[in-house]
Amino acid sequence: MLRSALPCPIHVLASALMCGTLLLPGMAGAQATQYKDAPPQLLGAAWYPEQWDEATDDHDLETMEAAHIRLARVAEFAWSSMEPAEGRYDWGWLDHAIAEAAKHHVSIVLGTPTAAPPAWLTTKYPETLRIDENGERDEHGNRAQFSFTSKKYRELAHGIAEEMAKRYGHNPNVVGWQLDNEYGNESFDPETRADWHAWLKKKYGTIDRLNTLWTTKYWSQTYDNFDEIPMRPKDENPALLLDWKHFVSEVWKSYSENQISAIRPNADPRQFITTNTMGWFNGFDSYVLHSVLDIAAWDAYVGGDNGGDNYDWANMGAAHDLTRGYKQKNFWVMETEPAFVNWRRTNTPLIKGQVRDMAWQAVGHGADAVEYWQWRSALNGQEQYHGTLVGPDGKPVPVYAEVQQIGAEFEKAGKALSGTTPVANVAVLHDFNSRWAIDFQRHAAKFDPVTELVAFYRPLLEDAQGVDVIAPTAELSRYKLVVAPAINVLPQATAERLIAYVKQGGRLVLGPRSGMKDEYDALWPARQPGPLEELLGGRVSEFYALEQPVTTTPVVEGGAEGKGEVWAELLEPLSYATAVTAKYKESPGSAGWLDGQPAILTRQVGKGRITYVGFWPDAATLSALTAGWLKDADVAPLLPNAPEGVEVLERAGEGRRVVVVINHATETKHVALPAGMTDLLKGGSVSSVDLEKYGVAVLGRD
Repeated sequence: MLRSALPCPIHVLASALMCGTLLLPGMAGAQATQYKDAPPQLLGAAWYPEQWDEATDDHDLETMEAAHIRLARVAEFAWSSMEPAEGRYDWGWLDHAIAEAAKHHVSIVLGTPTAAPPAWLTTKYPETLRIDENGERDEHGNRAQFSFTSKKYRELAHGIAEEMAKRYGHNPNVVGWQLDNEYGNESFDPETRADWHAWLKKKYGTIDRLNTLWTTKYWSQTYDNFDEIPMRPKDENPALLLDWKHFVSEVWKSYSENQISAIRPNADPRQFITTNTMGWFNGFDSYVLHSVLDIAAWDAYVGGDNGGDNYDWANMGAAHDLTRGYKQKNFWVMETEPAFVNWRRTNTPLIKGQVRDMAWQAVGHGADAVEYWQWRSALNGQEQYHGTLVGPDGKPVPVYAEVQQIGAEFEKAGKALSGTTPVANVAVLHDFNSRWAIDFQRHAAKFDPVTELVAFYRPLLEDAQGVDVIAPTAELSRYKLVVAPAINVLPQATAERLIAYVKQGGRLVLGPRSGMKDEYDALWPARQPGPLEELLGGRVSEFYALEQPVTTTPVVEGGAEGKGEVWAELLEPLSYATAVTAKYKESPGSAGWLDGQPAILTRQVGKGRITYVGFWPDAATLSALTAGWLKDADVAPLLPNAPEGVEVLERAGEGRRVVVVINHATETKHVALPAGMTDLLKGGSVSSVDLEKYGVAVLGRD
């Protein structure tokens, strides 16, 4: 079955491909790293030589090299092996591992080991242990049991990072540094409380200003001094909860800066510094965190809170684009699963072929490195059952052969991919403040802001074949279409940037719940979309949580009626220039309030346009809507009429174009190309490709 394609004559696309006239992003600094000695497309694995004797290293590295693995991340949990007692260091095992890796052409990312403090540290300095929100202090034996504000812990963390940097900061085989591992755990200890109150005082200056902006007269919450303010992550004033998230974000940023200040003065500039974030994790603002890091990197596991236990390629693609958006350049996948994990209720494996599918999808979305967790099964520990590439005996497990194929393909296509980055004319706005604000007060249990974002993203990716996921503060002028599924928190400054974008000719689409709050999580006195009401020439008269779907008149001319779920808003045009393009029909979900009322408003503003969608459309309705928005914005697919389930991604730069085509479906798909291209994996010129289930084609054109 073919998706309905946007109008785009094949001869026009062929000409664009040959002449190089397709719109390209800025290419400066496209790649995540500029390490000249490393291959341009890296395959890697997390490797833990501290768990084995040195005789194992050579066998491991030989097996890695045979799989074309050119990268290993080491040491991020090895503090007790590096510093077995305070001030006494043992570097022999790590020296040996790095030196042997170099002999096998395996570059190293060094992890600072601060996610797993040694027992001597937590015993001697128990004040460094975190306290959870129930007042319970962590014990030794797991990981991330430290308080992220502890000055003593930061002193010790700085110390080990500095010792590592002095020893390995100019090692030619070390390409970069990973700080800690998967930041996440907050602490509610007295030191954190003091820092929290000091942070609030610095932000607001006076308690009267805080009381005003937080509307603390509600429920008699008015504070007389900053020390009275609670420190809780839930069930509080929404303004407090939003500021707690901002505080946590700044704490993790300063936690990173503490270690960066130890590494950077002692390291070669070509060694990057990053950390591994976790996709849709919302414990802190990753844009704030990445402001002090050199590149973005994340751990790309199937499922999680929003993806279910099966591989949802659109959800994964959105998470890749989210990560790329943190620095707006290529990124690294620091961990991904080799067939299965150990932390689900039932840890079923990926289907044979999906590991390769996922690897090439990451590359298509801008990954310059893909690493697997982990290389070899540990003999003991909490993750014994997690998937690996070799067993505890060091011999390959079945997925090794698939990874070996990926490595060989990375080497074939690496040169063509070098210096390229994904191409997109469409942006989806992602905002932590809005996600947090909605999560604090869902109002409709199923209104998950990430699920909504991915719902809007999915048909855009399929039809536009390239989407950026960026913060509202990013530069918008180069995008033909900007979609904000639920920009709930809309500060005046952000609104003014969106207004300027539309007035300069851009197409802006707002989803439900947009423009409701200011930066303090307070309701705008004007109704939604708040400061964009005048631009839209319309507003939201009322909002409703839905238990049953609502229907609308057709959302596109000649199309089927629309359908909405979870949330619907009654819209009101305020200007003769604002058009009502869909109305609610009488349906059980409307409870009578929405019947016959506007559901979508749009207004032409010069050469630009703003559209407000007042309900959460179902998949078919979104597909019809996005096709119309893309047509209006003159965004055409690279490969028109791509079969359903086939993802098309383009990377470009330095005069090269690479098209990655992936069949995520379980049946063979035929894909026609608009012009002859070079098959970078099989060789030769092709005008079409046939992809088996989970098949991949990597196509080049100068």
